[in-house]
Amino acid sequence: VQLQASGGGSVQAGGSLMLSCAASGRTFSEIAMGWFRQAPGKEREFVAAISWGGGSTYYTDSVRGRFTISRDNAKNMVYLQMNSLKLEDTAVYYCAAALTLGHVVKVNIDSWGRGTQVTVSS
Repeated sequence: VQLQASGGGSVQAGGSLMLSCAASGRTFSEIAMGWFRQAPGKEREFVAAISWGGGSTYYTDSVRGRFTISRDNAKNMVYLQMNSLKLEDTAVYYCAAALTLGHVVKVNIDSWGRGTQVTVSS
């Protein structure tokens, strides 16, 4: 599956952004999706995952309650709504596809999209 993320940008702390990821090349409704991020000088880390049907989600502790992952299988899209953004959320964000939500969380990824930059300033 081919993935293309978009929606990044610059925002002040406390603000919101929504990232989008468009998928093509495979039956989207049969794959789990996730978001990862990589800050300068740090390793890529898991952010959020959603099951193929959208009924199950999972978040890393640092974003739980602030970020929401969702998907629209009719449009082959997955989203990451980011609220109450903090300086430490600054990173390049990547969408990813995997067989199951568990595979996403364990970083057993089948496809990565190109990243989109999110910059949070004070």
